[in-house]
This record gives sequence, structure tokens and C-alpha cells, in this order.
Amino acid sequence: MAYVRSWQASLLCVVFAAGCRSRARDPDPARAVITIDVPAASGAMAPYLRDDGDGVLASWVEPAAAGGHRVQVARWSRTAWTQPATVVESAELIASWADVPSVARAGDGALVASWSEASGGRGEAYDALVGRSMDGGKTWTRLGALHADRTPAEHGFVSMVADGAALRAFWLDGRDLARTGGATGLRTALVGDAVSGEVLVDDRVCDCCATAAVRTDAGPTVAFRDRSEAEIRDIAVARAGGGAWSSAPVGTDRWEISGCPVNGPAAAARGRAVAVAWYTRARDVPRIHIAFSADAGASFGPAIAIDEPAGDRAPTGRVGVVLDDDGAALVSWVAAERADASLLVRRATADRRLGVELAIARVAPGRQGVFPRIARNDRELIAIWTEPATSRLQAARVLLAAVPAVAR
Repeated sequence: MAYVRSWQASLLCVVFAAGCRSRARDPDPARAVITIDVPAASGAMAPYLRDDGDGVLASWVEPAAAGGHRVQVARWSRTAWTQPATVVESAELIASWADVPSVARAGDGALVASWSEASGGRGEAYDALVGRSMDGGKTWTRLGALHADRTPAEHGFVSMVADGAALRAFWLDGRDLARTGGATGLRTALVGDAVSGEVLVDDRVCDCCATAAVRTDAGPTVAFRDRSEAEIRDIAVARAGGGAWSSAPVGTDRWEISGCPVNGPAAAARGRAVAVAWYTRARDVPRIHIAFSADAGASFGPAIAIDEPAGDRAPTGRVGVVLDDDGAALVSWVAAERADASLLVRRATADRRLGVELAIARVAPGRQGVFPRIARNDRELIAIWTEPATSRLQAARVLLAAVPAVAR
């Protein structure tokens, strides 16, 4: 995976000057967006959000009093956060702006959190760890690594989703890269009372683009950035069928890039409907795309452009997506103008209709402020991001009804 080295190279490929278009029909953000405090310590980073049907789960990393870092988890329910609980505290915990801890609910109601820890004395190697809570997140039991592999390699970028009574985790696995100079793979395992059933999903994927797992009526589906022998790094999904995992492309951008862009896809699902949003810079033109599936991810319609360069503005990615009750997708992303950037959200439908974008917040354009997260909480959208200027996490509520409807 070698993402520490890959980030430095690949950021040179994706940093560019950008600008902002005026939007005469934009709703007034002062009315549409409500700022909410986050109960995180100063210096917190790496936020994550997940709708679990009983509010929105949030996780983040913050400095620990005794040194090192800790992973915190809290729940937003209607009007307030619960008291944060500590999942793990360790001097070995990886505090990364891109490879962030996550939390999800298993089919039996247990909460599972993931995080990364350095493999002591093994260079840049680190392991993907999980813990489990049976009391709604108040206390946590460490289960150990997702992978049985002890190769001094990089294992991370975990996404998780319920699978039966358990929880299915996906991660990027660098064992083949470390052993033979091969490629990073995508692997999966089940998390219950213990971790079991580790298998390979795809043997060649992008090294440091986050994965996105969702549950459909046909079972778990995971979106990821694939990687061909010719260094084409387009978005794909993988599904289990006939006792094996198979991958298929979502879009065919044909983005050829020799380093990882650190810009993974986002996915949302309900029943057999799936939406996948992503960033591409194929042919050196930055764009945000979305594609819809009506058959649980077996096939996708043509990609729909959510944003592309106009004037001085261009999208930089960092996408999120949720589904509304009518099947429309609400897509979030970051777009930049020179030294400024904004977190935006826009509706899109499978029949290619788009709504006017709404600005949620101004965010830092560099890597320290990237990767905002969104999740749906009943009739509202919750967004969270890192604000480097104040060294704190920021969050906002946006009523779904305040996001402009699609054109008719």
C-alpha cells in the first residue's frame, strides 16, 4: 500500500488551482445550515459518520492525556450528542487524515469500531484492528486484527456493514506488496464474537483510496478504486455470489495515474437501489460523478456529472452520498477556489436530473481539512469535518427539505 509515500507523490497529481461560480438560486445557508458543536477535544481529527437506524454514529481521533491518541465514539440523536466513549487509547494508534477509524452496527445490534495501530518496530507497517461493544458503545472489547497475516505490511482503509447477525469488514491489504513487490489487495472478513472467514476480494486495487461498504437486499456490496496493470484507476464494486467475490466496474473514466489519488468512492443503498459517487481526473479534467444501480450493484447506469470545472472553480473530490426517500441521491463533495474551498451538497436522480448545489461550509483546501463526512438522520443531513485553523472538529445539520429539489 505504501500510502505515506504514495500520498506525497499523488498529491502532486491532484492539487490544482480552482475557483467558484456564482449561483443565483442558492438557498440562504444561514437558514438551511445549522452549526452544531462536537464533543471532541482540541486537536481532534479524522472524523467519520454512519447512520445506523437509531441516530448517527460518529468516531474520531483525539490526543490522549498521557500521550498517543484515542478513538472516541458518540451518537447524534435528534438534538444532542451522547457523552463520548473511548474505544481504544494507545501510543501506537495511527492518527491519519485519510485512513480514519470507523464504526458500524452489526446485525445482532453490537457496535464494531475499526482503527489502525503501528506494528511495533516494523517500519511503516500497521495493522487494522477492531473492537466490539454490546452496550451501545459505552464499553469496548478489543478483538484484535482483521487479518491473520503478520507480514510487516500496511493494512487499513476499513469499511464495514452488517451481514446477517455479524458485521462484514473490508480493508486494503499490502501483504503482497511487502512480500514480493506486487499489488495491494482488497480483503474481507466477518466480525462477531471473533474475527473469522478472511478471504481475498480483489488482488489489485488502488493503494490508499478508502473503501465504501453498503448492505443491499442481495447482501453486502463494497465500492473501491480498482487498479489495472496499465494503471487505470477507476471505481468498481464487488459482490458475493456463488460462494465467491466478483468485481465489476461502476464507471469507465479511464483515469490513468501512477500514484494513488487518496480519493475513494462513497456509496449508499436501500433495498436493491445503490448509488456510488466518486472523483476522477481522467484526461486531466477533475469531475465528480455518480452512478445508480437498480439491481443491488450487479449493473450501473451511465455516470452522471455532479460537478466539473467552470471558471476558476474545480472539484477536488472527498465525496459523500446518502439516499432520500424518493430514491434521489444527495451527493457531497469539496470544490476549491485558489486558497479557499467549500463543502457542497446537491441532489441527483437516476434519470439524470440535478438540483442546485447548496454550500454547507467553507473548509480548508489542503489535505488537513479534507474528507468531510455526511450521514442521514431521519429528515436531516449531518455533516462533520476538521477545521485546521481551530484544531477542532466542526459539524452541521441540514434539513433534507432545504437541499434544492431536482429540476423537473
